[in-house]
Amino acid sequence: MKQWLALVARLVVGGVWLYAGLVKLPDPAASIESVRAYELLPGAWVEPVGYLLPPLEVVLGLALVLGVMTRGAAVLSALLLGAFVFGISWAWSQGLEIDCGCFGDGGPNPDAAAEYPWEIARDVGLIAMSVFVVAVGSSRLALDGVLFRHRALEPTDIDGSEHLPELTPDQDDQQEIER
Repeated sequence: MKQWLALVARLVVGGVWLYAGLVKLPDPAASIESVRAYELLPGAWVEPVGYLLPPLEVVLGLALVLGVMTRGAAVLSALLLGAFVFGISWAWSQGLEIDCGCFGDGGPNPDAAAEYPWEIARDVGLIAMSVFVVAVGSSRLALDGVLFRHRALEPTDIDGSEHLPELTPDQDDQQEIER
């Protein structure tokens, strides 16, 4: 059951990342302006971060949707979402009235203060799903099972701990000799 729930979480979070990145890819200038609107990063960092975020979001989304390097992608997802929660909280605390820029153009938004709690709640929910994917690891219909088959086929207990076969004293001695 956990594997199926992890699949759903992986697809939801991955789909959100894919959509967010794909919407911003055609207009890097808008992405840069969204980053600048937060007034959080030093000026020299605004442009590189603005250019980097959309393709990073697309790659992260693809990794999660396809189930490639799932745990690493989910960790990165949780960290990046945490940074976004911090950024939105920062904008709110500074009295900035800006669109989060999550799904396209950022910039002035007179209703931003009313939207910040919902944006933070959305991102916290996505963080929770990312953490769940990290905890469960590879889920159903993930390419991890194909690409890293040797890891996927190891016998594990329900808690994820590995069960190694018990060796008889003779087998243990034989392994020592072979080493």
